[in-house]
Amino acid sequence: MHLRVLLPLLALALTTPTLAAPPRKPAGIVRVQLVTAAGPITLALDTRRAPETTKNFLAYVDDGRFDGAIIYRAARSKNAPQYGFIQGGIRTDARRILPPFKHERTDQTGITHTDGTISMARRTEPNSAGGNFFITVGALPSFDAKGAFPGYAAFGHVTAGMPTVKRILAGKTGGAMRGQMLLSGIRVLSARRLDGPASPTGRVKPWLVRK
Repeated sequence: MHLRVLLPLLALALTTPTLAAPPRKPAGIVRVQLVTAAGPITLALDTRRAPETTKNFLAYVDDGRFDGAIIYRAARSKNAPQYGFIQGGIRTDARRILPPFKHERTDQTGITHTDGTISMARRTEPNSAGGNFFITVGALPSFDAKGAFPGYAAFGHVTAGMPTVKRILAGKTGGAMRGQMLLSGIRVLSARRLDGPASPTGRVKPWLVRK
């Protein structure tokens, strides 16, 4: 190759920027997208630190049990109403519920209730979580386990869609649960994995049977 041809090629090679490799997804993270009537929400679920809770949530996702579910609660802080949490899921629909699973405390998993945490709603007893979840806006350390208080089972975080979460939190509320029920619930149009193949439970889906 002639020198006068080689020199421009060498200069081009020296000035061309190296393309950075895309950031790696941390091991053990499975992403899920909730498409709601208010917009999409992308979640990163931690299968390593909260395996039982994540397995339960993914079972609802893979079976389509969240499709058509409702985000029905917006619990805002009295002193700072831009903070709080939204709650949704199957409510008390026995047709969609899956068997109970072991409660995973935050002081065991290390996943605490910081801004954008997804966690499982439950009754008073620790092992009563099922098909209802909540997403925090702002930190809620009072939901973390401490001593005899088992807390709530946090298992992931929002990675995209916090504006959607905040819009839902700002919705008009009233009625039960100290006036925290959304007057117009937000429908979950679909819930799908973004990583890996779905693994349905194979259980019957009675809510799909037309009367």
